[in-house]
Amino acid sequence: MTRSAAVLVVLALAGVAPAADPAAERGYQALTGTGFNPAFWSVRSLGEAWKQWDGVTAKPADYDAALRERYGLHPAPYPNDGLPMGLRKGRLLLGTGIATDCMICHGGSILGTSYVGLGNSTLDIQALFEELARADDQSGKLPFTFTNVRGTNEADGFGVYLLGFRNPDLSLSGKWQDLGLRDDACGDVPAWWLLKKKRTMYHNGAIDARSVRSLMQFMMHPLNGPADFRKAEPAFRDIQQYLLSIEAPKYPFPVDLAKAAKGEALFLDHCARCHGTYGEKWTYPNKVVPLDEIGTDPIRHAAVGLDYGAAYAASWFGQEGAGWFVGGKPFRPTAGYQAPPLDGVWATAPYFHNGSVPTLAGVLNSTARPKLFTRSYRTGEADYDKDKVGWKVTELRSPPGEDVAAIERRKVYGTSQPGRGNGGHTYGDVLSEEERAAVIEYLKSL
Repeated sequence: MTRSAAVLVVLALAGVAPAADPAAERGYQALTGTGFNPAFWSVRSLGEAWKQWDGVTAKPADYDAALRERYGLHPAPYPNDGLPMGLRKGRLLLGTGIATDCMICHGGSILGTSYVGLGNSTLDIQALFEELARADDQSGKLPFTFTNVRGTNEADGFGVYLLGFRNPDLSLSGKWQDLGLRDDACGDVPAWWLLKKKRTMYHNGAIDARSVRSLMQFMMHPLNGPADFRKAEPAFRDIQQYLLSIEAPKYPFPVDLAKAAKGEALFLDHCARCHGTYGEKWTYPNKVVPLDEIGTDPIRHAAVGLDYGAAYAASWFGQEGAGWFVGGKPFRPTAGYQAPPLDGVWATAPYFHNGSVPTLAGVLNSTARPKLFTRSYRTGEADYDKDKVGWKVTELRSPPGEDVAAIERRKVYGTSQPGRGNGGHTYGDVLSEEERAAVIEYLKSL
């Protein structure tokens, strides 16, 4: 088998469309085969992480599966040295260790199948970093909260925190500058396949979607210096081309076509103004909806503020030549949240920028959204709600107490907590139950 043929086979197994051009193919190989960050932990820490698990007195028999379930990781649909998506071998000062890569957040699973580019809706990155550090005889104390609720993360906090250590040329400054760090935004990870339609990206639409350097912010490991960023940029140009080639997975269950046709007409009347139209001649308005109109939780918007924006614009990240905006691709403040395209929306539960609504039925009916709930955090067919479209949940009467282990408390989503509000986006409330069901049937087909 030729190398190109092998790559196509791997892409098929990954559940994504084969790359349409050589740059995209190179990008896939770079994304899945290159360690852009040094390691955080020793190889030993991964094998001994179970010793940090409360109540576990012996190494589980199927340790790889137990490790994935513990931290919300998924099998890699590409060669990865036997490691789950998101982890890979990386360099330590002496020898080889375990590093993270983009798929820690952008490698997810739906109906038991792993996909590169699907947001990881089961990840507990807080437990992963704490416990692997302790397995390495470190304290495990993190500089801020990485995860408040399993399946969400504080990725924006990572960017704000790490840029605070850097000079504009990305050399280390020797001191930390607080650029407005918050760790209560509970960010839900959007799907990479949506990028091809978008002119601006991130939940607030503040960055040019064709920015390559913005994709490289996760490289701000303290052992990466300016030369490492410059060296990696050509590979990330290819990676971007791969991201733009990814197609959304198709809904795998039957769709009632007559019902979906009625839903499409309703969608065009009530939803297309912000979310666009679909099919061969699709449209997408790239619309940022002001906070006072959309009404969804405002903390994510506040978590990436003007201090960070100014530092980003002055840095190497924001000085990326000419783009959509005059003078490079800096951070540009917006008034609200970007209404995303809805391709493959059936696979991207939970919904809203903070993952506060587990199903599309809840998105379209604000009165039916659970206020305090948990779920299995598994991704098989038994965990998926085909009628409501999203994750099955169990509603709770009261939150777990402080006597419950933190890793278990993070499995509970309480919408009264900061950053976790599930209000707003009430556009579907005007529809009848029958009309909402028709719209959901149409959304399955996107």
